[in-house]
Amino acid sequence: MPGLLSDALAWVVIATFVSGALLSHRDERMARSVTAAAWGLFAVFWLQLIPHFAFEHKSYIEGFLSLAAVPACLYAGYLLYSGRDTLFVLSKAVAAMGVIYLPFETIPALALFGVTIPAPRGVLMETVAAQTAFLVNALGYSPEMIVGDQGYLNTFLFMDGSHRLTVSVVLACTGLGSMAIFGGLIAAVDAPLRRKARALAIAIPIIYALNLLRTTFITIAFGKQYMQFFVDEILLMFGSSDPYMVSFFISDRIISQFLAVVALVGVTYLVVREIPELLTVIEDVLYMVTGDEYDLRDALELDGRQNRGGSV
Repeated sequence: MPGLLSDALAWVVIATFVSGALLSHRDERMARSVTAAAWGLFAVFWLQLIPHFAFEHKSYIEGFLSLAAVPACLYAGYLLYSGRDTLFVLSKAVAAMGVIYLPFETIPALALFGVTIPAPRGVLMETVAAQTAFLVNALGYSPEMIVGDQGYLNTFLFMDGSHRLTVSVVLACTGLGSMAIFGGLIAAVDAPLRRKARALAIAIPIIYALNLLRTTFITIAFGKQYMQFFVDEILLMFGSSDPYMVSFFISDRIISQFLAVVALVGVTYLVVREIPELLTVIEDVLYMVTGDEYDLRDALELDGRQNRGGSV
């Protein structure tokens, strides 16, 4: 995220969602007001991220999604406050997602009693970078691993003649965001623990493995400059003047982000097969987008699965 103020706002948003989730068990009226306010704060959070994603990160997909999230959050808060109680499930999911993700994003390395405790994000980034390096080397490439700008051993160095090309595994490259999304959704629904565990056992390994393939693909494609296609057009599209970045823009910002959306849809289908209760969240999202009510259980032939009671 852009900085300390953004991190602080994120914690305020998640704390408000968590408060609403806790209140829902005691005072539904108060929970409705608090959670609706959380959605309003969430809209502000996404609003301040738009310039970061669109202009600094140069990701049109993430920039567009951040822009779309602003009215979506405001509308979700309005619907919840107006009586659409099913949105409490999505609200609890957002609370759980934040609790999973934010410690990695915001907690720095700590020195306690002479012992340095590494930052969670550093451990995760270096782990993914090491595993990516293994795959890159297995495919016959041997870039040098160096310490990156953030002080972690998470950066690959390629040489194109005398020109240095570096690609770093940052937190957004670890798959944590997607894993937090599914972890939050699975935690929020009312379903037997065993089915939740099975759903996590499906989602997390698939996301992690696909992400390693993604980081390996981007590292090689950029480091070896394999995707120098439509150079002028790509530079114009992403507002850049560095021709060496074309392979990165195509491999990461276009191909990988598109395939990530496809992969998330596929993982969602597999998880829903285990936890049909998640269809409530999807139906709420479809209602916000289209204004029509949907019953996806019949469409996916999952009616009987949810009514098994304790049989898992």
